[in-house]
Amino acid sequence: MTTRGEFSSRIGFILAASGSAVGLGNIWGFPAQVASNGGAAFVLMYLILAFLLAYPVLMAEFLIGRATESNVVDALGKVSKGLSGRLVGMWGIVTVSLILAFYGIVGGWMLAYTLEAVASLAGLEDTAQWLVSQSVSRNIIFCGLFMLLTVGIVSGGVVKGIERWSVRLMPTLFAIMILLFGYVMTQDGAVDGLKVYLLPDFSQVLNPDLLISAMGQAFFSMSLGVGTMLIYGSYVSHKENLPKLGAAVSLIDIGVAVLAGLLIIPAMYVALHNGVQIFAEDGRLLAEDTLIFAVLPSLFDTMGLVGLFVALAFFLLMSIASLTSSISMLEVPVSYVVENKNVSRHKAVWLIAAIIFAASVIIILNFSTLFGFVIALTTRYSQPLLGLMLCIFAGWVWKRNEILQELKKGDSNAENSLFWRIWPWYVRFVCPVVILLMFYRSL
Repeated sequence: MTTRGEFSSRIGFILAASGSAVGLGNIWGFPAQVASNGGAAFVLMYLILAFLLAYPVLMAEFLIGRATESNVVDALGKVSKGLSGRLVGMWGIVTVSLILAFYGIVGGWMLAYTLEAVASLAGLEDTAQWLVSQSVSRNIIFCGLFMLLTVGIVSGGVVKGIERWSVRLMPTLFAIMILLFGYVMTQDGAVDGLKVYLLPDFSQVLNPDLLISAMGQAFFSMSLGVGTMLIYGSYVSHKENLPKLGAAVSLIDIGVAVLAGLLIIPAMYVALHNGVQIFAEDGRLLAEDTLIFAVLPSLFDTMGLVGLFVALAFFLLMSIASLTSSISMLEVPVSYVVENKNVSRHKAVWLIAAIIFAASVIIILNFSTLFGFVIALTTRYSQPLLGLMLCIFAGWVWKRNEILQELKKGDSNAENSLFWRIWPWYVRFVCPVVILLMFYRSL
């Protein structure tokens, strides 16, 4: 049996778990959802729902992970004391692997666009053109490159790989976002975008479609349901107060989403001011990928030489956000293979990454049929149902006394805390109903 890793510091864990949660869902998905769903009204409901729904489910994952100190299959097997938990764990591993298969492709695009800015600065026009072309060769090469970066970090283990790089990448991500925001706000049109983002239209707040979108965004932006947070929770010291750590992770995740909106919505209105189209004929916002890979590059083009540096910073930011999420996704199947099949970490990482990369290549070769299908299958259908199963395990199957004992390890006065008064019945009754409602609406 291999010895399990453990995060060496509180800040290391918070940044790694936030990094897992902070991905393209926050920096690409959130601003696009805001723009499509009435601006500030969506932001308001997202903030409320992130704490009402996503935080309790996040805590279920952290608690199960730390109490069992196991990979997702064994952890849910121990909680359910039977086959049902292990099967849900396997389902989580398949889902997270499929998510990583399409995520790797998008992460590769981010790397290609980052290098395109470098090639343009160096005057290599043909190379720059190839880097932003939608070709099979480019997609496969950059998806492979992105997977290699992920493998390099995960094969280092919990402390020397995941923690070490999270502590470097996350502050870099924040610094780039703040610098870009500062620059965008000096441009004409930015203030119009800021008004859309910050002034809510309260008549839209209870619109069912807006609520469903906000709920989905809160859920997916914290990468819940697929075991990434469970596995990170299993590497946390028993001395830590988990509800406080969970709150810190949620706050950073929400903070990055809000900051991304502050950056991208004003940038869209700067683009509009500069004559770049951001709305379709019917008045709806252009699709998310069009926004990131067409609208913003067109905006950077209107800025002259400075635009190349802004483009470099922006796509570097997107690449870092992709990477901090992909390392947590790869860790889910890797931890299972290492602990259950007694394979060395190095070998397990390469083997699983190769299988996931092969799936990415299949998606690339059948792009028009498979790409959208895999995204919908995993994020729209599988993830909410897995989140529902986690709520059932934490709320109905796992004995309350065992949960309390786990909480008491990090807080001797846990049974008198506000968290313990609310969370057990909340995760038992409220979260499953809300998730089912969201799932039903999304159908």
